[in-house]
Amino acid sequence: MTLTITPSKLTGKVTPPPSKSQAHRLLIAAALAGEGSRLRNLADSQDIQATRRCLEELGPWQGPMSPLRRLALPRLDCGESGSTLRFLIPVALALRGGGIFTGQGRLMERPQQPYFDLFREKGIFYQQKDGTLTVQGLLSPGKYELPGNVSSQFITGLLYALPLLEGDSCIVPTTPVESWDYILMTLDALRQAGIVVEVPREGSPCFLIPGNQTYRPIQAAVEPDWSQAGFWFAAGALGNPVEVEGMKAPSLQGDWRYLELQEQIFAAPQARVDMSQNPDLLPPLAAAAALAAGHVTRFVNAGRLRIKESDRLHSVTTVLNALGAEVEEGEDFLLVHGKEALSGGVTVDAFNDHRIAMMTAIAATRCKSPVTLTGGASVNKSYPSFWEEYARLGGKIKSEK
Repeated sequence: MTLTITPSKLTGKVTPPPSKSQAHRLLIAAALAGEGSRLRNLADSQDIQATRRCLEELGPWQGPMSPLRRLALPRLDCGESGSTLRFLIPVALALRGGGIFTGQGRLMERPQQPYFDLFREKGIFYQQKDGTLTVQGLLSPGKYELPGNVSSQFITGLLYALPLLEGDSCIVPTTPVESWDYILMTLDALRQAGIVVEVPREGSPCFLIPGNQTYRPIQAAVEPDWSQAGFWFAAGALGNPVEVEGMKAPSLQGDWRYLELQEQIFAAPQARVDMSQNPDLLPPLAAAAALAAGHVTRFVNAGRLRIKESDRLHSVTTVLNALGAEVEEGEDFLLVHGKEALSGGVTVDAFNDHRIAMMTAIAATRCKSPVTLTGGASVNKSYPSFWEEYARLGGKIKSEK
């Protein structure tokens, strides 16, 4: 989908879609409980569809000792969802003795090394070839050591699977855990499903997970998504009177700190904004920083953004600079010099990345000339109604399919 965006002011009220991060976690916990759960306000984005699809194929309600273990390994199409892939690899091993995972876009290129290191230690077979990852073997209780600074998704995947095993286990982060709030969201979903996990504390730097646990049905509603709300808050910072409704603060979603991080950009002429705990917020924050005239913002500890749907340090820099911003890309940082306005008048690509597409749309409100965006359909990954909402708020877009 190619869109031409004519600069215009956005005005009105908007409620972001349900939290994708929370929905993944609640869906998996509910599926492991079997029948009886009731989840409200679920998203219908492509990523959530991927998790639903894979859970149906796994048949987790059958239990880890079900006859399904005797069948061929399930084929699990994760779409472009990194959460689906990393969460369900250990679950598939616990329930079905493994699985054959496929995906689209850059998904199968994204690193899985923490799991691979564990698999070699535990004697679990894995093979990554031609865009397919096959894992097969017995997930056994015990000690699981893995880095905490690559992605919290690896810890989350194990937190779902290890309670199903016959013995007790522990997860030991070998480096400081980044995106800790995402793990707290996982622990909350597990708690609602009756799963007991003892979290790291002084003297016990590991997650202790008793075995032989049973998931129970849950009743829960998914909150609106703070990471998506960030784009509308950024629009407000750029002079668009948009009122974001339905947001809970504080929230289990770590990205509820968006406004705090955005305030840092405008609070002083020079700002240092740490992205280690909230990497998904960089695109809207960068758009706000690009138009914070007279301010220089350095986004640091952002190296993990290179392994998202796109290399976001590169794609954010490329798109904003094409629009007329002044952004410098480093190995794990961005340096943004704020300007009064952007020139626009160019064609930019979304890099098949939903957050880059939405960032472009927000930045275009402060361009002097129309912006043409290719790959606009990438928003379907997380926010299928984004363009509809953008137009409802007064955004001027013309679509060419």
